[in-house]
Amino acid sequence: MSVQTETYNYRVVRWFAIMSVVWGIFGMAMGVLIASQLAFPELNFGVPWLSFGRLRPLHTNMVIFAFGGCALMATSFHVVQRTSHVRLYGEKFKLPELMFFGYQLVLIAAAISLPLGYTQGKEYAEMEWPIDILLTVVWVLYAVVFFGTLAKRKVSHIYVANWFFGGFILTVALLHIVNSAAIPSGWFTSYSVYAGAQDAMVQWWYGHNAVGFFLTAGFLGMMYYYVPKQANRPIYSYRLSVVHFWALIFTYMWAGPHHLHFTALPDWTQSLGMAFSIILLAPSWGGMINGMMTLSGAWDKLREDPILKFLVVALSFYGMSTFEGPMMAIKSVNQLSHYTDWTIGHVHSGALGWVGFISIGSLYYLIPRMFNREAMYSTRLINLHFWIATIGVVLYIVAMWISGVTQGLMERNLSADGYPVNSFIDYIAVRQPYYLMRILGGLLYLSGMVIMAYNVARTAMAGKMVDARIPELNHHVNY
Repeated sequence: MSVQTETYNYRVVRWFAIMSVVWGIFGMAMGVLIASQLAFPELNFGVPWLSFGRLRPLHTNMVIFAFGGCALMATSFHVVQRTSHVRLYGEKFKLPELMFFGYQLVLIAAAISLPLGYTQGKEYAEMEWPIDILLTVVWVLYAVVFFGTLAKRKVSHIYVANWFFGGFILTVALLHIVNSAAIPSGWFTSYSVYAGAQDAMVQWWYGHNAVGFFLTAGFLGMMYYYVPKQANRPIYSYRLSVVHFWALIFTYMWAGPHHLHFTALPDWTQSLGMAFSIILLAPSWGGMINGMMTLSGAWDKLREDPILKFLVVALSFYGMSTFEGPMMAIKSVNQLSHYTDWTIGHVHSGALGWVGFISIGSLYYLIPRMFNREAMYSTRLINLHFWIATIGVVLYIVAMWISGVTQGLMERNLSADGYPVNSFIDYIAVRQPYYLMRILGGLLYLSGMVIMAYNVARTAMAGKMVDARIPELNHHVNY
């Protein structure tokens, strides 16, 4: 009988996990700075490349694509190996390493070009065409490595987490290529191939599905692997997870027009986007309930396991955000919420509460195993991180909810002649306390990330970079 000596490839997983934490601190520091600029405009310093308008897209790109993207790549490469019982595909040609360094180059290029003012002006797709092309090449490498690993799996079954990771990889590629189609007019300038209402429609088809597939489907892949592993319980309903996947994939694609209510977009298109947004509540909550019910019989673990706290609270924020989103898509509600801070609150309840917490919890599970450790350096620090981050998120979103609803009501306060009663400066003055509250919430969340970085560094220094052995297959597959 042969002895199994082959190991998993954890090297690239380690790299992505570490960079997720590094980029997370950078991106969230940018967030605190721009939040401070809204409360204290003098913090723009009169320098163009430090102005709010240039740093805001830098913040969103760094948090979504740098912090979130690296977390997704670390976890997807970990999960696909563990559930397939094989090493990563393409190692002979160094494809995983090329993909890692290529992606970091994209992020560095974005971090340099956006503050300098080189932008396409499309939300979540600001990077100019040379960077877009590089990103396309990197993403093709990502798909080749991921699906190549699945193709050579030793297990006949494809675990559901890989369905979500695979759906996210394919859909983001489609979104990126279609939305970023542009005619270059120089090395750092280009013009979109679309115009007018069509350009807006394509942009928000991309924008909302960047939320739907990058920030939802990919992170649901994390949820379906790391929640059962940390809770030491099987998924509550595997059948529901498959139904959840297909319902989410089909429905999300149609929801983009709800960003364009009361615009030049045809009314039927707006209504279609609203209808599908409301339908989205069902598959979204199906996934949330599936994750929560996985803890049946294990709720007592929450008292002592801060990693599980991160994962469960992430699911709570996912449920809340995916209820709030469809409600805000209803035209009568959108009339109040659109162009206000309420939208900012909604986005950050999803970004900080769902994406941030599920990533942090998954990384806390992952990192000790990448360095051959039983656990993180300090469980106390994880617990401290959890409470600081939770308070930070709550302060942030409550501040933005109150500010947004106040702003929306003031904008609709009209005189008998139909003119606005309040001036723009009135809106600003009344929101000032909530902007200060937001800065405090952001600072707390950033402090939590710094604590995490220290904990990760001490864990890495105390550990060894030893890859786990691939176990022999038997009738019972252990993921």
